[in-house]
Amino acid sequence: MSHSTHNAILAAPGGSFLLDSRTPAETFTPEDLNEEQKQIAATATKFAADEILAVADKIEVKEPGVLKGVLKKAADLGFTSVDIPEEYGGMGMDKTTTTVIADHLSVLAAFSTAFGAHTGIGTLPLVWYGSAEQKQKYLPRIASGEWVAAYALSEATSGSDALNVRARARLSEDGKEYILDGEKMWITNAGIADIFTVFAKLVEPDGVEKFTAFLIERTAPGLTVGGEEHKLGIRGSSTCPLVLNGCRIPVANLLGEAGKGHHIAFNILNVGRFKLGVACIGGARHVLTGAIKYAAERKAFGKSIDQFGLIQRKIAVGAARLFAAESMAYRTAGMLDSSLAQIPAEQANDSREVQKRIEEYAVECSILKVYGSEMLSFIADEQVSIMGGYGFVEDYSAERSYRDSRINRIFEGTNEINRLIITGWLMKRALKGQLPLLPAIKKLMDEVTQPGLGESIDESEPLARERETLAAVRKTTLFAAGVASQRFMAGLEEQQEIMGDLADSISHVFAVDSSILRAQKLAAAGSPKAEIAAQLCGMLAAEAHEQVELAARRVLAACAEGDMLRTQLTILRRIMKVSPLNTVEIGRKAAAYCAKAGSYPWM
Repeated sequence: MSHSTHNAILAAPGGSFLLDSRTPAETFTPEDLNEEQKQIAATATKFAADEILAVADKIEVKEPGVLKGVLKKAADLGFTSVDIPEEYGGMGMDKTTTTVIADHLSVLAAFSTAFGAHTGIGTLPLVWYGSAEQKQKYLPRIASGEWVAAYALSEATSGSDALNVRARARLSEDGKEYILDGEKMWITNAGIADIFTVFAKLVEPDGVEKFTAFLIERTAPGLTVGGEEHKLGIRGSSTCPLVLNGCRIPVANLLGEAGKGHHIAFNILNVGRFKLGVACIGGARHVLTGAIKYAAERKAFGKSIDQFGLIQRKIAVGAARLFAAESMAYRTAGMLDSSLAQIPAEQANDSREVQKRIEEYAVECSILKVYGSEMLSFIADEQVSIMGGYGFVEDYSAERSYRDSRINRIFEGTNEINRLIITGWLMKRALKGQLPLLPAIKKLMDEVTQPGLGESIDESEPLARERETLAAVRKTTLFAAGVASQRFMAGLEEQQEIMGDLADSISHVFAVDSSILRAQKLAAAGSPKAEIAAQLCGMLAAEAHEQVELAARRVLAACAEGDMLRTQLTILRRIMKVSPLNTVEIGRKAAAYCAKAGSYPWM
């Protein structure tokens, strides 16, 4: 079993980045991987090049057996069994190691979609909620890649509104089977899967309906897998509907408890969101490096196009956002592992305790999903721009990456739903007293009405301007949240535009904070990459300052008018009064570093 060196890493409360500053030593970064994890990363990187990209064209046209064959090869290296306990044929590794694998395998979206669905949402319901018999029966086959797993929640009329499913289940008259009827839509891996976790409402004899999960084998009578969907992107992955027409399964195949299906659905989605964010990082690293290489080779007006400022800006902004996503992902993995390592030995196999500790970081998982998917979309779009006409034709992979990136903002909960989760989750925690958000807002509200707002900084210190900007962004986010919660109270969750603006501001705080902590750690270690890390932090801090100020202005204008609004805008200007960073100069230096390296600096 692998355990990373997380001794000093703090299992900080979920969402506490909005209130507290951490030290670099308390924060896990990609540079903290142990030797075993670095070896696994190298193996995954080699596998991605030799086994995935080598057959990418065959996967894309769904050549029979190719995708399943690559999944089996990944299983032979242990990649599909990292989250499965050792007693059921798995490797039982920590979250950081599973992050490393998902990250470095994600070079082709169709494959990473299939892999992520199999190892994450397809496997974890059984790991966490399965009976000993169910685990013994299915997990060894899933771990070995003999069987492929899938997760069936969505329906034609209930995507985001997940609990509103129409599928129904009832007990047979002899009490030996459940009979299911309904249709599931957009099920990843459906065409190649052998086992499905299916959600339906169990109708009791008295008519009461209980949202419940069931395990259904592909060969179950009454189950039909529909035809493949013809999709905009991720064409090589299998996406089909499932039709349940009097589908009969043994009563032993009810998963967890009747009526508790929502626990399974939502807890699994937290990890699904985290894993998807991680897959976007691997994808973006691959795409950005392709763009950097092309920009170095392409000549125009007598020089390489990576010498032009507007191309450099595209590369620098992409690298900065990728650095932020990477920093947030590994920081979150470190907190998860640190928290899971604290579970007492007698509760080590208590899946409820594991879920509770993962759910603690639901807000970080949602941020990573939203930020990661939008970061990848940005980089894929800019790669097409950098490649011009070549980026628009199918002979080059840029066109595929552009199409593939779009789905990430839809599945595992749309980015709109996840934005509501980010703000709503933090507000709920605050109201329950689990996160001291309200006292922090009150303290800030008292502060902002006093003269002399703002902290003096020593600009000679490394990352001083970036940290000053982070402090301003954090205060502005709390200020906007305070104004909005005073104005709307419990009705805030109905104000989706405000919830969305607050979510974006909260995400910028986590992104800049995680990046600065990582850059500080690199500097303290004397890393040759400390300078490029600092430049990327500068790009991120400037972007956050601009975006958070805009979001705050929209929030304030929606909450007040007249003199009150003018007063609040004056306060906002005072909080955000920091000297702007010279992103033109910083961006040129960062892009030049990438050009010299011939890739994203952390390949």
